[in-house]
Amino acid sequence: MTIVAVLAGLAPALVILLSLSGLISAAETSMTAASRARMHQLEREGDRAAKRINRMMADQEKMIGAILLSNNVINIGASALTTLALSAAFPGPVGALLATVVMTVLIVVFSEILPKTLAIARADDVARFLSIPTWWVVRIFGPLANGAQWIVRLTLRPFGIKLSMETDVLAAHEEIRGAVEYHHSEGLVEASDRHMLGGVLDLSEMDVTQVMVHRRSISMIDAALSPKQLLGELLETGHSRVPLYRDDPENIVGVLHAKDVLTALAAAPLESIDLPALAREPWFIPETTSLKDQLAAFLKRQNHFALVVDEYGALQGLITLEDILEEIVGEIEDEHDSALDGVRRQTDGSVVVDGWVAIRDLNRALDWDLPDDDAVTVAGLVIHEAQTIPKVGQTWTFYGHRFQIVRRERNQITSMKIWPTPPREPD
Repeated sequence: MTIVAVLAGLAPALVILLSLSGLISAAETSMTAASRARMHQLEREGDRAAKRINRMMADQEKMIGAILLSNNVINIGASALTTLALSAAFPGPVGALLATVVMTVLIVVFSEILPKTLAIARADDVARFLSIPTWWVVRIFGPLANGAQWIVRLTLRPFGIKLSMETDVLAAHEEIRGAVEYHHSEGLVEASDRHMLGGVLDLSEMDVTQVMVHRRSISMIDAALSPKQLLGELLETGHSRVPLYRDDPENIVGVLHAKDVLTALAAAPLESIDLPALAREPWFIPETTSLKDQLAAFLKRQNHFALVVDEYGALQGLITLEDILEEIVGEIEDEHDSALDGVRRQTDGSVVVDGWVAIRDLNRALDWDLPDDDAVTVAGLVIHEAQTIPKVGQTWTFYGHRFQIVRRERNQITSMKIWPTPPREPD
């Protein structure tokens, strides 16, 4: 029996299996390449196919996992059927070799390259056309894909790689971040745009403690002061919102808004105004709140000022809407701010930095790449790397920079000198 006769007998089954494989490959490509904006617009106009696509893309990992699983099942089934038939016609390794060659050509050309090329050319139309069969593929193979992901995570755990089921293995954020970094390295994306896009992607990965004003740096006013003293303290802070405390700085009784004070002064003399009574109720949030969630909460409550507390209710700091926006667009300066506050460039190329300066702000200002995974401030980074509280004059070199301690108050590093070190020449 010749190979042509064998393939003729297999033709109906192979055509069906390879066609299904091609449709699934086209669905995978079109779903991921389709315009999200156009699909959302079509859904608003009542297009059911677009609605199905958006629902599937809401759980992209499950959809792609189901598509890949079904495609592999079909391709493996077609290859096994062909191998069985050719091995019967050509005993020995010849049959298996012929099956490998034939199925490789058929799958690569007709089930991968051809359908994916068509899907890329007309991604939106193909995705809408294949939305119903793709929906059923996801419903049937989706649970199996979740089971496969569970097995993968269980297999990786002994190697120290722990991924929860909520972890998006096919995270679109990382794809976007990689594209931004690549285009930045090619000179197509400016540094400011790179930081802005990166800041948006980082909001869900950062909590409020990483951008808040620490409690030691909060400007507070004693509510027991006289109206004149209280107004003087408010003006001296230079802030529009200031917490009021009574007896103990930990006992925050309200937040005084400069606008409320001005409104009251326009209606009555200062000495007759009970300024603490104008204070608004303080808003306390847990320190584990992510920046993304807090940004949404600020917009929902129309309140731009919150106090951060730990699990015991102790005050840790405060955060404002401006703090979160600065993570995206960089420092927002007004006539009362100074550029690069806490950072002073020197003529020898070094930079004198106050210890409280945030690593992210320093990276953004000087286009550096110091890590901020284990510390928020520059002083925290030095202590983490040195594994000790350094003394004045001590110097360390890490992450391509040299750090020299300039000033220290008790156990707090208040100032240091930093300058980049040239890369070492290879031997």
